[in-house]
Amino acid sequence: MAHSSTNRRQFLKKSGLIAGGTFGMPAFVSGQNLNSKIQVACIGVGGKGSSDTQNAARCGGEIVGLCDIDGGSLDKMAKNFPKAAKYSDFREMLTKMGDKVDAVTVSTPDHLHGVASIMAMQMGKHIYCQKPLTQTVWESRMMRNLTRDNKLATQMGNQGSAADGLRRSVEIIQSGVIGNPKELHVWTNRPVWPQGLERPEGSDPIPDNLNWDCFIGPAQMRPYKKNVYHSFKWRGWSDFGTGALGDMACHTVNMPFRALKLGYPTKIECEMASRIYDETYPLTSRVRFEFPERDGLPPMKFWWYDGNPGKNFDPIRPKAEVVSEVITLRGGKLPGSGAVIVGDKGKLFSQDDYGREFYVKLNDEKGYTHASKHEACQGVEKTIARSPGHEQEWFDMMKGGAPAYSNFEIAAYLNEVILLGCIAQQVGEGHPIDWDGPNMKSTNSALATSLVKRNYREGWAPKI
Repeated sequence: MAHSSTNRRQFLKKSGLIAGGTFGMPAFVSGQNLNSKIQVACIGVGGKGSSDTQNAARCGGEIVGLCDIDGGSLDKMAKNFPKAAKYSDFREMLTKMGDKVDAVTVSTPDHLHGVASIMAMQMGKHIYCQKPLTQTVWESRMMRNLTRDNKLATQMGNQGSAADGLRRSVEIIQSGVIGNPKELHVWTNRPVWPQGLERPEGSDPIPDNLNWDCFIGPAQMRPYKKNVYHSFKWRGWSDFGTGALGDMACHTVNMPFRALKLGYPTKIECEMASRIYDETYPLTSRVRFEFPERDGLPPMKFWWYDGNPGKNFDPIRPKAEVVSEVITLRGGKLPGSGAVIVGDKGKLFSQDDYGREFYVKLNDEKGYTHASKHEACQGVEKTIARSPGHEQEWFDMMKGGAPAYSNFEIAAYLNEVILLGCIAQQVGEGHPIDWDGPNMKSTNSALATSLVKRNYREGWAPKI
């Protein structure tokens, strides 16, 4: 479970964090050739799973299996792919269709990402998995190891990875335009789902077309309550989701993680939060991550802020000295989400969840200028290949092409770091966690270490 023996620079090259890096190509899809269709099974076909399934078909995949715990979502998608076999339990689908499947999409609630993906990867299937990659640090590490050991084509569903603006931001920052990074501040207007509450009492009849046992999956069983967990409202519950941090940081921290070569933090702390409940994430919080020196960059701190201004309270946000120029740029109002990287020569502001547009302000300048118009950015070399499309990258990788930009070698690493913030939220305010990243444990908090791996319900633990 520990880190492989490759040193940090080798990892960065494999992950595409340093220009020119490559990573072992997967073999051609078993039994296929470059002109035949890739056989795809889709786990979770409602919500985001609907577009993930359709995108797999658009990229040339043949949809041979559909799985969803909700019969309504399953039947709706089956109208588009009438020849595909239908299942409500992914374990049954993978077991029965294993030799007919080359690749699998996983678009379920967070707590099922890891168990579904790990099972498929152990069968040698290429994986496209929605963000966050997993709900636990341990599952994230297992998926990273399986990717490497089996040379699988993988991609996490943080679509901003394909944006030209995100890749250009990485080039600008790593060229030294804003100098050595000192601080990172990222905020979001999530949650837009219920959290910060107690579990309701009682139970309701389980709908006939809902496989509740498979919705619960690896989590501990709890009674069905109408409109409490399914559908979509599961994100705020710690048994099923990862709150605002897990949901959005795979997007908003994606660019800074790459550009700043962040790696594992040595300390994480939930500095402030609204009331902490036993089973849901807080309504608003501020989490601090501390990173050591890495690949020639100085130590730095990263602050995460979440909370929805539409919930009749003021969510925690960065201090005025960090975002005052952002507020001016945006007409007197801080946008709902964004990221500011503070360097010793200036700042970079990424203005949305996906990093498509960004601005630069050097220390002797009063305000931000769009990077495409900023003189200091004009001569920065293009070192990162641009994307043919987020899903298309995965298909190209399956056919022996370049690694997808958010392949699990890097996506699982990013995901681990983000999940440490979720652990800090669950540990609670004012309890700094000293972290040993390679060994996935805290050196001062038994509680934090206990949250690295879930207590699997019988019949659902990965066989590793």
